[in-house]
Amino acid sequence: MQIRLDDILAFLQAMETGSISAAAQRMGLSKSVISKRITDLEVVLKVELLHRSTRGVVPTDKGAAFYQRARSIMQQLDQAAEELIEQDGEFCGSLRIAAPMTFGTTYLGPILFAFISRHPRLGLALDLDDRITDLPGEGYDLGVRIGRLHDSSLAARKLAISRRVVCCSPAYAQRAGLPAMIEELAGHACIGYANVSASHIWQFEPAEAGGMPRSLVVRSRIVANNGESIRDAAIAGLGISILPVFIVAKALASGQLINALPDACPVADTIYAVYPQNRHLPAKVRAVIDHLVAVFEGDPPWERELNST
Repeated sequence: MQIRLDDILAFLQAMETGSISAAAQRMGLSKSVISKRITDLEVVLKVELLHRSTRGVVPTDKGAAFYQRARSIMQQLDQAAEELIEQDGEFCGSLRIAAPMTFGTTYLGPILFAFISRHPRLGLALDLDDRITDLPGEGYDLGVRIGRLHDSSLAARKLAISRRVVCCSPAYAQRAGLPAMIEELAGHACIGYANVSASHIWQFEPAEAGGMPRSLVVRSRIVANNGESIRDAAIAGLGISILPVFIVAKALASGQLINALPDACPVADTIYAVYPQNRHLPAKVRAVIDHLVAVFEGDPPWERELNST
């Protein structure tokens, strides 16, 4: 008996989905077919690859090692096929992209969908989450990061500057007044970002060129782990927050929010496209990065929305 590709694919799907049932559903086959294919593979290799139970499958040590090699080889085969097709100027396969939730739903998603619509053989898996993902470890082709980059294993291209603004609702301003300087923020009800402890420190550009950023420790009455929720809390009049303009541009333009401290400039973030630098960069990944860079060139869309009012 020889090793069959179908058997290897069944094993890979069982590993990646965590169960025979899920692998069968993904491949459009019955559980008995998937189970037999994996058993046939074990017979040919003369090793046990998976521990099976009612809760799913767990690889043996040899199964885990075989998975890593087999997955790498399959990825190389996929890449070889895609490169052959791309010689005719057509992209195929799929793109796995990770990005922050609000930026992804508001701006990134529509931009990517426009790109995908021009390439009918190219698929997209867009994972929106505010957590920092392990791009190479989790199999992503590309990620979007906002802020300062700390992962030296990633290459990056700048997409845009993300200004931030201190904002509140007109109702809150009427009730509590507006701060005249950043130090007065400590006496206001603040709305903070819950994902990182650094959110409790609000940073502002130095008063003089060449100086150090000014930092303020705030106590937040309300915290949330999503920028849209923080914005909505501010619109509801629950306090003052510091948020990226891309989240609050429409609310500022409509008057639901106002700039609560126009004479102070919060330290801006940078939006990057990031990708594993120790891998060959497929043409489709390079093309989508070029597309993003072109769209965000000059004033980004949220700044244009704000300036158009």
